[in-house]
Amino acid sequence: MSKSKALLLVNLGTPNKPTYFSVFSYLREFLSDYRVLDVPGPIRFFLVNFIICPFRSLSSSKLYKKLWERNNSESPLIKHANALKSILNNRLSDYEVFYAMRYQNPSLKNVINSIMQSNPSEIVVFPLFPQYASSTTGSVFEAFTKELSKYWVVPKVTFINQFYTNHKFISAWANKLASYELDAYDKIVFSYHGLPNSHVDKVYNNGMCTDRTCESDFNEENKFCYKAASFHTTKLIQERLGLNTDKCITCFQSRLTKNWLTPFTDNVLEELAANNHKKILVLAPAFTADNLETLIEIDDEYKELFLEAGGKTLDFVESLNNDEEWVQAIIDILGETNV
Repeated sequence: MSKSKALLLVNLGTPNKPTYFSVFSYLREFLSDYRVLDVPGPIRFFLVNFIICPFRSLSSSKLYKKLWERNNSESPLIKHANALKSILNNRLSDYEVFYAMRYQNPSLKNVINSIMQSNPSEIVVFPLFPQYASSTTGSVFEAFTKELSKYWVVPKVTFINQFYTNHKFISAWANKLASYELDAYDKIVFSYHGLPNSHVDKVYNNGMCTDRTCESDFNEENKFCYKAASFHTTKLIQERLGLNTDKCITCFQSRLTKNWLTPFTDNVLEELAANNHKKILVLAPAFTADNLETLIEIDDEYKELFLEAGGKTLDFVESLNNDEEWVQAIIDILGETNV
């Protein structure tokens, strides 16, 4: 039976290969996006092409090589995207499922072309970022609409901008966390990808977030503040499991400067070790699929850092990837778009 709708899953992206030039190409495309590096165009061009990429591509390619080796010589983002696409295509009777990467391949341009050739009545765009940020979901929206606008006929488009409050998404994370013996851990660390403070401040022209009270002041007005959404995600998972608030810590990783969201995950882990917290469990609910930031940064670099600081055990909870409960959450979120 012909499927009348298209579901487009979009993740951030990955180099084509774990080589210097592939990583250079990926970083250049990624950092050239003004929603990612929000400085004036000429400055961004100089920084990206002559300072950041030439030097960072060397160290990053070594990390990507380690990631590839850990995952049978392939990108985990691509592997899980292929699996998720296949599962959902078998489950969804009305949707033909596609996936694209915001940066590199499979490109939005090529995938949108494939979608349009199928002549869908509707395209549902599903960026795989639970909490909205301009540098992720916002960038996908801009790139998608720019590309789709080139076509003479534009079908109905539904865009999912965030979904961290969906009860099945929260349950998927809560049940994954519950598979560990939680009482055995001194602390549970919820690590989210960091953002520059300036990105958060730009969400509200009235400076609502400049006082940084998002940890406890989640409300309808700041639902698109990434920091507030991250703390609220922790709270929802914590409440689902009945965890003591003192046991859970929300923090942010992958910072480039000190002017990013705090507390920083690496600093938190060092402080925990220094304060005799020996056994830590870490999860990363901003990621729906494992990648460099989870498998290498957390489960390799941060683990080593924690042990060197005096800790004994750091266990990492893998991402949702293509778990059955995540599949069910996606189907549930799709149902919400049709209400």
